[in-house]
This record gives sequence, C-alpha cells and structure tokens, in this order.
Amino acid sequence: MELAHSLLLNEEAYKQLGEFQKAEFIFEWLQFLEKLLPVTSRADIRENQKKLVEQLTSLLNNSPGPPTRRLVAKNLAVLYSTGDTFSVYQTIDKCNELIRSKDDSPSYLPTKLAAVVCLGYLYKKLGRILGNSFTDTVGNVLKAMKNAESQGRYEIMLSLQNILNGLGAAAIPCHRDIYKAARSCLTDRSMAVRCAAAKCLLELQNEAVFMWSTDLDSVVTLCFKSFEGSNYDVRLAVSKLLGTVLARALTSKQTTASTRHNFHRISLEEVMELLGTGFLRGSCGFLRASGDMLKGTSSVSRDVRVGVTQAYVVFVSTLGAQWLERNFSAFLSHTLYLVSQSHTKAIQSQMDAVGCRHCVSFILRATVGGLLGEKAQIAAAKEICQAIWKLKKVADGAGNDGNLETKNSTTDVTASQHVLVCALQELGSLIHGLGTTAAPLLQDSSTGVLEAVISVILHPSISVRLTAAWCLRCIAVALPSCVSLLLDRCIERLTTLKSSPEAVTGYSFAVAALLGAVKHCPLGIPHGKGKVIMTVAEDLLCSASQNSRISLQRTQAGWLLIAALMTLGPAVVQHHLPRMLLLWKCIFPSSPKDLETEKTRGDSFTWQVTLEGRAGALCAIKSFVSHCAGLLTDEVVQRLLPPLPSAVDLLTQLSSINKSYGNSLKTPSTVYRHKLYELLAVLPPKTYEGSFWAVLKELVADLTVPDSQIDTSTFLLPPLCHENDLLLLGPLLQETDHRFIEEQLLLGNSIAGGSLEYDPYSIYETVAKGDSVPKPLPPVLSVISAATRLFGVMFSHVAESHRLQVLEQLLNSVKQTKGSRQQIVQLNVVSAFSTSLKHLANCKGSLGPEEVRRSALTLVMGALESNNPLLRCAAAECLARLAQVVSDTAFTAGLAQVSFDKLKSARDVVSRTGHSLALGCLYRYLGGIGSTQHLNACVGILYTLSQDSTSPDVQAWALHSLSLIVDLAGPLYHVHVEPTLSLVLMLLLTVPPAYTEVHQSLGRCLNALITTLGPELQGSSTTVSALRTSCLLGCAVMQDNPDCLVQAQAISCLQQLHMFAPRHVNLSSLVSCLCVNLCSSYLLLRRAVVSCLCQLVQREAAEVSEYAVALVKENREDFTPDVNIREIGLEGALLSLLDKELDQRLCQDIKETLIHMLTSMAVEKLSFWLKLCKDVLAASSDFNTVVSIDTTQEEETAKVDDASILTSNSDERFHPFSNPRWSTRVFAAECVYKIISQCENAGSAHFDITLAQERKQRDSRDDFLVLHLADLIRMAFMAATDHSDQLRLSGLQTLQILVRKFAAVPEPEFPGHVILEQFQANVGAALRPAFAPETPPDVTAKACQVCSAWIASGVVSDLNDLRRVHQLLVSSLLKVQAGKEAQSQQYNESTSTMEILAVLKAWAEVYIVAVEKQKSQSDAHNHCFKIGNSAEENYRDVTSSASGLLDLVQADLGTLSKLWLAALQDFALLTLPSEYASQLPAEGGTFYTAETIENARPHYYNSWALILYATALWLTSTGFIIVDPDEGVTNLSRPVTPTTMCQDSSTRPLVKSPEDVNTDRFHLILGISVEFLCSPRSDAAMENIIACLRALHALFDVPWPRSKIGGDQELGVELLNVLHRLILTRESPDIQLAALEVVQLILFAAQEHVKEKRRSAEVDDGAAEKETLPEFGEGKDTGGLIPGKSLVFATLELCVCILVRQLPQLNPKLTCSPAVQSGKHLLLSEDGSRLVAAALIILSDVPAICSPEGSISVLPTILYLIIGVLKETAVKLQDGQLPLTVAASLQALKGLLSSPMARAEKSRTAWTDLLRSALVTVLDCWDRDGLLQECDEVSLLTAITVFIMSTSPEVTTIECLQKHCIEKFKITLDSKDPLVQCKCYQLLHSIFQHPNKTVSYPYIHSLSPSIVRKLQETEKAKPENADELQVIQEGIKVVTALTATAEEEHRAHLVAGLLPILISFLLDENALVSATNSAKSLHEFALQNLMQIGPQYSLVFKKLMAASPTMKARLESAVKGNQESIKAKTAKHAKNPGKSSSIQLKTNFL
Repeated sequence: MELAHSLLLNEEAYKQLGEFQKAEFIFEWLQFLEKLLPVTSRADIRENQKKLVEQLTSLLNNSPGPPTRRLVAKNLAVLYSTGDTFSVYQTIDKCNELIRSKDDSPSYLPTKLAAVVCLGYLYKKLGRILGNSFTDTVGNVLKAMKNAESQGRYEIMLSLQNILNGLGAAAIPCHRDIYKAARSCLTDRSMAVRCAAAKCLLELQNEAVFMWSTDLDSVVTLCFKSFEGSNYDVRLAVSKLLGTVLARALTSKQTTASTRHNFHRISLEEVMELLGTGFLRGSCGFLRASGDMLKGTSSVSRDVRVGVTQAYVVFVSTLGAQWLERNFSAFLSHTLYLVSQSHTKAIQSQMDAVGCRHCVSFILRATVGGLLGEKAQIAAAKEICQAIWKLKKVADGAGNDGNLETKNSTTDVTASQHVLVCALQELGSLIHGLGTTAAPLLQDSSTGVLEAVISVILHPSISVRLTAAWCLRCIAVALPSCVSLLLDRCIERLTTLKSSPEAVTGYSFAVAALLGAVKHCPLGIPHGKGKVIMTVAEDLLCSASQNSRISLQRTQAGWLLIAALMTLGPAVVQHHLPRMLLLWKCIFPSSPKDLETEKTRGDSFTWQVTLEGRAGALCAIKSFVSHCAGLLTDEVVQRLLPPLPSAVDLLTQLSSINKSYGNSLKTPSTVYRHKLYELLAVLPPKTYEGSFWAVLKELVADLTVPDSQIDTSTFLLPPLCHENDLLLLGPLLQETDHRFIEEQLLLGNSIAGGSLEYDPYSIYETVAKGDSVPKPLPPVLSVISAATRLFGVMFSHVAESHRLQVLEQLLNSVKQTKGSRQQIVQLNVVSAFSTSLKHLANCKGSLGPEEVRRSALTLVMGALESNNPLLRCAAAECLARLAQVVSDTAFTAGLAQVSFDKLKSARDVVSRTGHSLALGCLYRYLGGIGSTQHLNACVGILYTLSQDSTSPDVQAWALHSLSLIVDLAGPLYHVHVEPTLSLVLMLLLTVPPAYTEVHQSLGRCLNALITTLGPELQGSSTTVSALRTSCLLGCAVMQDNPDCLVQAQAISCLQQLHMFAPRHVNLSSLVSCLCVNLCSSYLLLRRAVVSCLCQLVQREAAEVSEYAVALVKENREDFTPDVNIREIGLEGALLSLLDKELDQRLCQDIKETLIHMLTSMAVEKLSFWLKLCKDVLAASSDFNTVVSIDTTQEEETAKVDDASILTSNSDERFHPFSNPRWSTRVFAAECVYKIISQCENAGSAHFDITLAQERKQRDSRDDFLVLHLADLIRMAFMAATDHSDQLRLSGLQTLQILVRKFAAVPEPEFPGHVILEQFQANVGAALRPAFAPETPPDVTAKACQVCSAWIASGVVSDLNDLRRVHQLLVSSLLKVQAGKEAQSQQYNESTSTMEILAVLKAWAEVYIVAVEKQKSQSDAHNHCFKIGNSAEENYRDVTSSASGLLDLVQADLGTLSKLWLAALQDFALLTLPSEYASQLPAEGGTFYTAETIENARPHYYNSWALILYATALWLTSTGFIIVDPDEGVTNLSRPVTPTTMCQDSSTRPLVKSPEDVNTDRFHLILGISVEFLCSPRSDAAMENIIACLRALHALFDVPWPRSKIGGDQELGVELLNVLHRLILTRESPDIQLAALEVVQLILFAAQEHVKEKRRSAEVDDGAAEKETLPEFGEGKDTGGLIPGKSLVFATLELCVCILVRQLPQLNPKLTCSPAVQSGKHLLLSEDGSRLVAAALIILSDVPAICSPEGSISVLPTILYLIIGVLKETAVKLQDGQLPLTVAASLQALKGLLSSPMARAEKSRTAWTDLLRSALVTVLDCWDRDGLLQECDEVSLLTAITVFIMSTSPEVTTIECLQKHCIEKFKITLDSKDPLVQCKCYQLLHSIFQHPNKTVSYPYIHSLSPSIVRKLQETEKAKPENADELQVIQEGIKVVTALTATAEEEHRAHLVAGLLPILISFLLDENALVSATNSAKSLHEFALQNLMQIGPQYSLVFKKLMAASPTMKARLESAVKGNQESIKAKTAKHAKNPGKSSSIQLKTNFL
C-alpha cells in the first residue's frame, strides 16, 4: 500500500495486483491524492496535470465503486481548480459522452454513474468558470434520468445539487427543468432517491425564487405526498426542505423581476394554514379532500402527520429563537388549534386523538423546550397559562348555558379537551425543566399558574383531569417547596367536594401525582401527611356505597391514594400497614361460596364498582411490594396471602360474568386481569403455588385467544431482542431525537401510542427513561404484556412434567389460527416463552426432558421463518436462550445444523435472514462454540450470503450475524480475520450507498474485527501493517458515506483503532470529522462523536483542542458548525451543546469529556477556562434580582472588560452563551471548584499572590489562580444569589472552598492584612439571601457552613465587620430556639433537623476557633514576657480580635451549650444498637421526631464531632464547676439536659446535684467518643476522628474529669485500648499524635490519683510507722501486671506499637531477621520523629503510677525502649543539632533516672542493678563494630552524663564503670571535630561541678591535665574560625570552674596554669588591627576573664605578674590601649551572657 502514496498512479505496482487489490490500491491512491493536491505547488501540478487527468479519467471507464467514483470526481475538481483549466471541457465532454452512451448493461452502469458524479463535483468546485457549458450538461443529465434506474436517479439528483451549488444564480435558466425532474423524484418509490431529491430542491430554493413564491402551494403539496409511505430519513430530509422553504417564504424581502405578476408577501397565518392542512388533511390536496372528508372515508396517514410535525420544528428552528419569542402567541394558538375538535374528522378515534396530541406536544417541546432560554420560557409559560384560562372560560360557559343547546355545549367541552391536555403537558414540562428558576413565575399572581392548573382539575374529561394532575406533579418536582402546600390544598378540596364525581377523581389524581413527586424531592413532606391521606382514603372507601352516583369514583380514588401512599417508602408506610392490610382483606370475598353468592346478586353497575375496587386493591398491594420491600416480613406476607386465592377465583369467573352482564364490563375486567397479573409477577411464586394451574390456564387463554387484533410486536418484542440486533430493523427502533413521535409509526396503524387515561394508576410511578409523561398502553394491550411477563415467571416454576402440556397447548393454538391472527398468537406465544427462558437462565434452571425440548424447538423454529422481521429477530434470540438453558453441546450443534441445512436450500429472504441471525445469536450465549469445524462452516455460509447482491436484507442480516461471531468467537477467529477484512472492504467499495442497512452491518463487522485484533494492531510486521491499512481504509470509506449512522460507525471504529494503535490514527482529520458532526441532526451520530472525543481527550486533550481551533481557522467552505468554535474553542462548543442537548446519556458524556479536558488543561489555560465558566454563569445574570456589590479591585479588570462588552453586545450572535439553562450553570460552577482543586495539585504559586506576581513578571504566559480571585468571588456570588436552588448550593460550595483556600493569603500592599478582606461585602451579600425565611433548609444549612468558615478563617479582624455575618448566625439560632413546634410544615421534619444541626455545627466551629486562637495567643503572650516588650503592642491588636471573637460567641454560649448537649444526647440515642430501639423515647429526641429517625441520622453523623469538641471546650472552660441555676427549665420545647435520657418524668429526681449533672455530661462525651473511636467506619472523615480526640484532650485538661478517669482504672484501660486500636488502624500522623496527647493526659490523671492516695494515706497514718503504709500504684506488693486490667500494661502496649512501627529495629523478634540487620540508621520523617518523641515522654512517666515492685517489673522494658531509640537515631546532623528523637530520649532518660522509685527503699537495689546494666548498654554502643563514624558521640556522651548526674552515686561509681566512662571522655576530647570537643567540655563542666565528690573527683583527676595541656597547645595554633574559638572558650570555662571548686592548696597551681594561657591570647595594638575576627573575640574573652580572675585570686595573680614582667607588660598594654572600647564591650558582654547558655536551654537534659 505504501506504493500508492505518490502524486501519479504507480502503474507497475498496480498491474501486478489481483482484481480486488486493484480497487483497494486505487482507493488508497485517490485518498492520498486528495490530501496531497491542496498542499502541492502549482508548478508541480501543472507539470503532471496531463498525465494525472488521463489516469483519473481512465478510472471512470474501470466501473469504479461508489466511494471510488466520489474520490475520482473530487480529485479532478481540485486538480482543475489549482492547476490549469483549459482541458476541463474535454473532461466534461467525455463525461457527457459516457452518460449518453446507449449501453444499458449492468456492468456499464458504474461508469455512467461515475461520469454523473464527476460532473457534479467539477461544477461544484469550478462553478461559473465553466461558462455556459452547463445548459448542455444539465439537459444531458436530465435526459439520462428519464430511463435511469434508482441508483442513477439517486446520483443524478445529488449531482444536480452540486451543480446548483457551484453555479449559484448563474443556473437560473435550468431551474425550472431541474425543478420538474426533482418533483418526480420526490415521490419516487426508492427512499434514497426521495432523500436526494429533497437535498437537490433544498439547494435549488436558494436561488429559485418561484419555489417559495408562486409555486409555494405546489411545493408544499409535493412534500406532503413525499411523506406518504416514507421512512425516517426521507421525513428528515423532506421536513427540512419544507420547513426551510416556508421560513424563506415568510422572511423574504425581495420581489424580484422574476416574479412579474404582483405577488403579495405571504403572512404567518397563511404559512401556518399550509402546514396545518397537511397535518389535518394529509397529502390529498386542497380540492379533492373535501369530497372524501364529507364521506368520512379519508383519514390522514400517520407518516404524513409525523413528517409535517417535523417540518413545523424545522420551520421554527430556521427562523430562530428570537422570532419564536416575538411570535409565540400566534404560534401557540395555531399548534393548539391542530388538536381542537373543530376538525372532528382529524380526530375520529381516541387513537387519532392520542397521535395528534403526541405530535403537538413534540412541536412545543422541540421549539419551546429546545430553542428558548429560561427567560423566554417563563414568558412562554405565561402565554400557555393564558390559553388555559381562555379554554376554561369556554368550558364554564358551556356548562352554564342551561338546556338551550345541550348538544352544542357537550361538543364544546370535549372540543377543548385535547387542547388542554397539550397545553398542560407543555406547561408541566416547561416548569419541570426550569426547576427552581420558575419560582418567580409561580409567585406572579397576575398569571396564576397554580390557579389555572387546579381549576382544570374539575374538567369533565378524564384525560384533562389526569394531565392537570401530572402538571401539578411537574410543578412539585421543580419547586419542592410547593409539594406540601399543594397536597394540603388538594386534600382539602377533595374532602369538601367529595359529592362531586369530577372532584373526587380529579383531586385524587392530583394527590396521587403529588405523592409520586415526593421521591424526587430530597426535602420530602411532613410525616403527618401520610396519616391524613390514609384517613381520607379510608373515608372514601367506606362512604363509597352510600351514594351510587359516585361509588365508582370514590372506590377508585380511595385505592389510588393508598397505592400512591406506598411510594413514600417503608418509614411512612409501616405506621399505616395494619389498616391497609385490613382493607385488603375486606375487599375480597373470604370463601369461594361467598364469591358464588356475589355472582348471583349483582347487576352490571355493582360489578363495575367491585372490579374497579378490586383492581385498585391489587394495584395498591403491588405498589406496596415494589416500594416497601423492607416491610415484607414473613408475618406481613402471611397476612397478604389469604385474599389471593379468591382474587384468582374471580379471574377464572370473569368470562362468565362478562357474558351475563354484557359489554360494559369488558374494560373493567381487562383492567382487573392486568392488575392481578402485575401483582403476581412481583410476588414470590411460592406464595401462590396453590393457584398455579388456574392462573396458567387464564394466561394461555389470554395469549392464544387475544381480544384485540392488534399487532403487539413493537412493544412486546424489543425488550426480548438483544439491543444490538434491533439495529437491523432500521432507525424506527433506534434512539433518535424524534423518537417521541416516530413511535406512532412503529406501533402500527391501529394504535398510536400510550396515554395517561389508559391507566390512571401510572400517575404516581416513575416515568420510563426518555419520556416526559407516563404513556401506559390501552388495557387490551397492556394485559398481554403483563401476561407474557407473568408466564415467564410461572413457567420457570411449574413442575417439569407439566411444562410439556403447556407447550403443546400453545403450539396447537398457533396451528389452529390462520392468517394475520395466527401471526398475533405466534408473537404472543414466542414472547411469553422467551421471557420464561430468560427466567430459567437467570435461576440456572433446566427445561426438562427431550419431549419438552422438542415442542419448544418447534415453537421457536416456526417463528424464525415469520414474515415479521421483529419476530424473526426475537425468535433467533429465543433459540439461543433455549440452547443456553438446555446447555448440551449435542443439542446446540443440532440447532446449528438445522440452520445450515435451511440456509443451503432456502432461497427466500425470510428464512435466509432468520437462520443467518440464529447462527450469530447462538454464539452470544455459548461464548464461542468450541469447534473450529463449526466456526468454519458458519463463516463460509455467512460469506456467501453476505455477497448476495440481489437482496440487501440478506446481506445486512448475514453481515450482522458475522459481526456477532467475530465478536464472540474469541481467539478461534484469528485465522479468519484477513479474509473477513477483505470481504468487508470489497463490499464497502462496491455496495451502493442507498443500501444503508448493509453499510451499517459492514461497520459493525469492521468494529468487531478491530476489537478482535486489539493491541496487535500496534505491531510493525508487514501482515499487521497491511491489516491496519485495511482497517483505516474501511473507516475512510465509511466516513465518506452519506448516511449518518454509517458515519457514526466509522467514528466508533476509529475510536477503537485509536485505543489500540494511537500512533496510526490521523488525529487532526479525526478531530475535524468530529467537529463537523458535533451538531448533527442524528442523535446516534452525536453520541458517537462525543463518546470518541471523551476517549481522545483522556490522552491528548491539548492536541484535540488545538486541532479543533485550527480547523475553524482554515475556514473550509464545507464546514460551518452551529457552534462558534473559533471564539470559545472546542470546550465552549461542548458547553453550548450541553446546554441545548436534551438526551441524558449524551449530556453525561459531554460532561465527562469536559471534565477530562479540564483536568488535563485547566492549569495551562487557566484564564480561558475561568472565562468560559464566567460567561456561562454571567449569561443569565440579567435574570437575577440581586445586584452584585463591586469592590475597588474589580475596577482594573473592568477597563479591559468595557472594550470587550462594546464589541460583544452590539451583535447578539457573538455572545457565546445566551441564557444557558440552570443545569449548565450548575455544571459550570462545579467546573470552578474542579479548577481550584487542579490548581491546588499544581503548586503553591496559585495560592500565593507575591510569588504569582513575580512569576507572571518573569513570564507573562504564566497564569495563576490567585490573580483571578476577584472573578472567582464574583462567580461564586452570581451562583449563590441565583433563583435556582441547585446553583445556589454550588455557589455557596464554591464560596466555602475559596474562603478555605485563600484565607491565609496575605495582601502584599497592606502588610498585616489578607487578600480576601476586600471581598467581605460580596461574601456578606452572597450569604444574606440564604437566611431569608422562604429559603429551603438545605441552602440555609450550606450557608451556615460558609458563615462559620468565613468567621473562623480570621480574614476579617474588625469585629464590626464580622457582625454582619455573625448576625446571620444569631438569627438562625433564634429560629432553632423556637423548638420543634415552630418549624414550618413545608418539608419533612428531618430537614429541620438538618438545618438546626447545621446551625449548631457552625456555632461550634466558630467557638472552637475562638478558643484555639485565644489559647495560642495566651501562649504567645507568655512568650512575649520572656522576650521583652518589643512585641507587646502588636500582640494587643491580635488578642483583641481573638477575645472579641470569643465575646461574640460568649453572649449566646448559655443557650448554645444547652442546645449542644441536647444534640449530643440525641446523637447518643441514635447510635444505640437496634436491640435498644424499644427504649428510645416514644416522641423522638430534642431535634428529631420518632418517625423520621432514619432520615435524621445522616445529619447527626455529619455534625456531631464539632459539636462534641465545642461542648468539651465549653465544659472545660467552666471547669465543670458551674451548673446552670435554671438547668431544668430551658426555653426549648422540652427540657433538655442529658439527664432526661431514657427516664420517665415521674421517676426523675426533681433536682440533681451538680456532681450528678457533671457526671452525666462527662459520661455523655466520653461515651460518644469511645463508641465512635471503637469502630470508626472506614469512610469516617479524618476531621471527625481528630475532633473527637481533641474533645477528649480538652476534657482531661481540667482536674475534675481527670479525677474521674484516674479513679476508675477500668475506664482508663478501656480508653487506652480504644486509642491503641485507632493507632493501629489509622495511618495518619495527625490522628496518632492527637491520640498520644490524650494518652499523656490519662497517665497524668492516674499519677494525680496515686499521689492523692499516697498523700491521704500519709495524713491518715501519720503516726504509724512508715513500714505499714499500703503500697499504692500498680503492681502492689508483687509487681505483677494483669493485661487487660492494667493501665501500665495498656500504656506500654500503645507506646511499643508506635515505636516499633516507626523503628522496626526495636522489635527484638525482628532484630535477627536479615531485613533489619544492615545496621544502617534510618532518618525518620518529621511526623515520625514527633510521634517517637511523644511516646518516649509518655514512657518516662509510667513508673510514677507503679508501686515500687511494679516499677521494677516495667523498668527494663522502658529502659530498653529509650536506649533503643537513642541508639537507633543518634546520627550526626549537618548543623550539629540533636535530632528530635535523641533530645526526647535524653529527656525521657533524665525523667526516668530522677524518679523517686530509684531511691525508694523497696526498689532501690533492683533499680541500681538495672540502671547499671543500662549504662553498660549505652557504653557498648561505642564498641559496635565500625559504626563509630555514623554514631553521634555527643548524644551518647550526653546520655552517660545524664546517668552520672541524675542517678544516685552508687550506680556510676563502681570502678569498672567509672573507668569505662572516663575512657570515653578521653577519646572524645581528642576528637578532630570542634563541635564534639565543645560539647564534651560543656558536659565535663557539669560533671566537675557535681556536688558529690566521689562522683566528680575521679573525672577531675583523670581529665583535667589533658584539658590544660590542650589549652596550652592553642597558644601556638590560634583559632581559625568561630567553632574553634568556642572550643577554647568552653575549655577555659571548664578550667575556671575547676579553679572555683578546687581546694585551697591546689588552687594556686591551677591559677598559675591558667593565667599564662589567657595572657597568651592577648594581642598588642598593632596586631589587634590586623587580627582575624576570631582572634579579636578571643582577645576580648581573655581580657574579660583576666579582669574577673585578677581580683578573685589577687595573691597568686600578683605573684605571677611579678615573676613574669613580659606577661605583665602585655596585660597592661592591652588594658590601657582598649580602655574605651573595653568599657563599651564589657557592657555588651554583661548583657549577653545567654549566648552560650541558650544552647544549653535547648538540650539541657542534666
């Protein structure tokens, strides 16, 4: 194939190929040429033009296939347009010659067609350059058309379209001729020709004025005729033509010379009249119609009506949204007039009426719903309302006329019924779509929407009443705040008007519809409504028999209400269950005898009432079983069963009852049947086993002797076919934008579709996907579908022995019927049997013995050869399911063999299609039938069938079946891939484009082949690349196909290819193809485009986006998308598509695509994305009532904006998003917070304005989020103040995120302030509306979170500014205090729980922040005192804000604390396990009611943690001391103190002591915390766990609770165990640290307790001897600790867990394992170090709670761990700092060694032994082989020093130990590292000063000589740097200290040694000037020391001076020379003695 890539055709290569490869090669070359020509230079083209033209024209003679001929034509056209044009006439002549040729043989046809196509493209591209030659050409072509067959007519029409396109106005001379030709083609018998003619005429009307002026009438009539017998594509094309022509006629300004006689401009009325004629009278024209109409014979054919309906939509869409807004009332009145009864003939039957109503609804939905923005939709809704009022007046007038013209008045009333149904449906859909943005519409009293709808509820027509009820339901779903009010209103009317039949049915429909709406309203309705409705329903049922006039209506209404009530779910229903079961029991006779007596008694009316009532009861029970499965306990099932046998009995008697009482019972008995079947289908079959036979008999009768003669295939079979197989049956069964009306054509002539009045019970059910209104079918039909479903369930449960009987019966009934009736029976039987196979397969059942299989097979095989394609399809699926259920390979092989034999012999299309599909389906359920033999046979047969060009149907079915096999045969298919691919390609290149079904099947095959090849397609071998080229070639052919569904296939094939071999798919051409089809009128094509985009952008979002924009900039003439990609990019185009699209699945895909693009590109294209979102959110802001508050910062951006505003507003079209819907705006708001989180992952510069500005200056292309803060706030503000509640929630969410993320960003221009401060007005204004009284609780709850986040963020420090937001919280707190009674009755009680808890949580957050701030500031304050006054002032400012915040809360703290405690108490009750349910208070808690307990739970789970923490903080702030004086009487609806828990008021003590109240509160907090921490759910939020731990921390921060936990050891142990488990299960360091802090406090509490006990014991037994004192602390006298009971043990467990997790080397079991032996030191993370440090501090406190014996038993463990950590983490750090863990272990060691236990008599000796061993361990650390370089000597030395200094002397003074220690110091003193030396001197300094001589002397003796010697050496080597200087200074300090501690007689020697050293450090004046810094410092230091020593030891000093005059001279000169400076410096030094001691502060462990 590579050889094909050249400018000229490579003829050598071409000649060597086989016949079929030649076609491929040519196509590949032409494709390459098409891309190459536009980019080749003119010169090159001219050079090769002659040869190229020859090659291309010679191809015309080679009978090219359709795709090839199109490419030849395109290339010739491009070649001439870029090269020379002189030879073009020869080419045209040649083409004309080919067309004139007399050769009519089929083999010559392709050449003729190629010539036709070629002419079209040449004229299209070259147009007027070709001068006058076109008249001959057109003449010639038209002449050829006269005897052309359908392919020729098709190509000629398309060619003429191209010629017209290229010539434009120049072609006027030929217009009439072309028009004539196209007219005849428009009613051609070939549908493809009709489509082509419509396209040609569409092109013609651009220039041919006569089409929309003088000949308009005939064009319109022609279009109507064309609709007759049309298919979907024709309707689309012709309706487009018709709509466009009419729109053109209406808008045209010109009356050119061509319209010579005076032509008046046509008016809107006339256009509408024309369309209306088609709708009402069909295609029989204007004149002839009247005769037929009078006879009453003519009825409009459905396809004409559907086509006209589509034309209406095209007409309006062409004129545009603005036109529709201006002319809406005229348009509305016309469309409604279409269904008014002034055309009685148009609506002869109920069916016709339903069909017309569907059409009108579709017109209104597609125009009003699809074109108008929200503002215009509200105006439209008002218009519709006006129309309803008008019709209402007419109906009322008719009713009041009295008897004058009774006949007339009844027709008037019924006349308005269909109009009202359409108007109400559209109104409902409009409001449903508007959602809460429709609130202003409903509040507008002048329109009176609700009044209008409710007034129609009493209309005489039942369909109007039902639609009005449905409309109310839509309003309720859109505006959940109305549900409750509407329910009340309807119930009230129902009870007052219960004597009027219309009112009873009308209002019961309304109530049922509203109840059905509740499940779509998350906020629900008050629980009490259920009770009211149940009472009303009971009342209706009980009073039904009182008045026979309305007994029927009351019975129906009563059961309808009960059935609808069930949809509210178990929580509501369980309270009314007993009453409902009683009613259920009473409605059926209790025994067969009673039923017999009933039969003898009634008349037809009583039977009608009885059947209605019983059908209603069955419906109610079905509703109960479906919606309240949770309540179906065994006991309830037992109570449901008794009436069932009697219900079945009645079923069997129905036919005899019908006979006795005549036809009036027909419908009620059908309904009863239907409802009983439906109920039985949802009940477990076990429950009605007794009645099986009776029911089955009835089912078989229903299926085989149907009442109706209606073909039910279209609604019974599609669910039983596989969705992929339905594609075979044409577009009718596929999803399209016109599905709503196209369904009518599908259902056959006798039935137009479902409608509400067929089954009022469907009004409360959820609507099927894609419908706006439920559309139940007529009872006659729905009973059949219910019967097939029930048969399916029952057959699978019948005993195998009986199955044969049933099947035989079914087979016989099929045989006995004849003709069309036979087909209907067969259809019912097959669908029933197929359903039963489905059930059998699901429950893995078997079918039964051989005979059963045989009968089953006969049944299915018969259907497989039926004339109905849908039935064949279902039968093939059924056959496969049969094989699946039998699951026996021999049986399956037999089935396949039957099909093989049939296919070999049969010649008729029916059996060939059926059996070929059966072969494919068999593979579906048996996943590749094992044998290759079988596969080869299948493939062979299907190959043959797919090449049968005589029947496209056979080809399509065979190829479809092949695609299934390719897909399902798995790896076995690999051998066949190449031949199959060649076959597919060959067919793609040769099958005429008119056979779209074949092309679609080919597409499916190609797709399956690509999937089979999968990742292999990436390979580089020749075979793989050949396969890949073939796949790409196939895709290219399909992309060129005119059929949209084939293009969709091409796109999904390319999508697959891109997935497996992304490098080989040309992305730019794929993206351009996607952009072109983004707004296609075919839904499936749009879906394919978006699905492909969604995949592409996951990998290459940026490239896709760039290609899309580049494509638009190239400005190709064939690309004018409906969306403006140039301005707003592909992303914007997708957003605007999302706004217009109505298909849910497509919307979901668009959102996913956008989110993928956003995730990968938002950070790079930040401004672009934010502008997109802002445009969407701002586009509707003119619609908002709240005015934004602009702040100064926005002025700068405004300068830029003004210019753009001027440019954009001047032209309406350029605003990228005009009035987008609320759902799109919500999505834009969600995008904003996704952008923020993307930026968060991208880096800190996005949240740091200084950094962002710096980087922006460096590179202006960089963009950062923080620079757009004003825009972000503005977007959040716009969203938060919108009418739409969802958008408000999103806006508040965005605001909350912004506050959280940007709160800490400082404002660089105003130090001390933050960047968000300037937006406080906006934030306040965004929050205020959310606290208005009419705001829904979920919005208020969200706003509370934002308030608390804002106050807590500390953005605003000025209290007066904070008060605005604070005031909002105060107002909501007042609302909370009002208690349960004051809650609004609008929503479910659980919503007030949500709101109250949100308020309490918000206050808790504010209080927590206030307390934490104050705490951190008081710490800072103490710190300030240490530092000095410098920080005093600014400290004051900060405190004022914190204490101010606390003051704000303090005012309400009294109330809040009670509310918090009450909420916690509720929460505690709700977390009790279910077995305590009986003990819960009957009336509920403080903030929840007993009935809504389940709904309230999540709200408590959401907010308890912060409330708990706040309560704990409050209790600790009061120190548990204050108890409120009015504790028992709060201003809540019930006294709430945790004391009311589970107690009856009578048993409650009147006043509790403060101690009891405190204990209760303590246990409440502790209980909740422990319950939660014991088993936090895996999804428990981190914040909750941390808040809980902090609450515990706060609780134990004060003495009283500590005394409780210290005194109760079990409690302490339990808490520690809980914390231990928490640490084990949660990895987060924050949680672990917080837990350790709590552990520390528990230990502290235990210490306090032990101390207290010891103290009191000493006081009591003060006189007695010390010996008898009992031992306090754990371990008593034995030292034993009991695991599980011991606090010490629990603490140790927990600490070991932390330590071993961070340092596995500490685990003695692990130390032997190789993993740990490497001996490398691990550097812990910062968090790890903090955890280890905390654990060590806890360890060192443990001995304090032990008895002396106890302390002995734990000491080894503790020492092992502390020294272990020291060993493992003592690593040298760069800066000489100690690691945190080392510092902690030294501190712990010091704490441990100085423990009183070490000195207590009972434990002293043991401690001494253990401590000595510990010291040996430390000393041994040095001797570990070769690890010295890593180990930090300083840490180990410090540890030794801690031992020496902190233990009693007997530990360290043993000689061997002492020697060892001195040794270590000696080694260290000789260290080369100045830092180590320095530290060593410091440690010795402290040892030398040890008060006990036995300890210090040995060290002094051994080490002081070497120190002095070292100092003397430094005389020669002066210090080089600060470190060395410090060493010398420390050394001198040590010697000075020694001198001070030495005894008198030795002191002189020391001084004498020290002075010369000091004096040697002095410099003379000259040297001082040039000396280094360190030498100078040393000089000063020496001088200072001399000044001190001199006076101290004056005698020695003088002696020395006298002895050494040089020294004396040196000293004097230094003193004199620097007198001045010394003065200054001594002052400084005196002030700064802390420099050397500050290090000691940090590491002062001694």
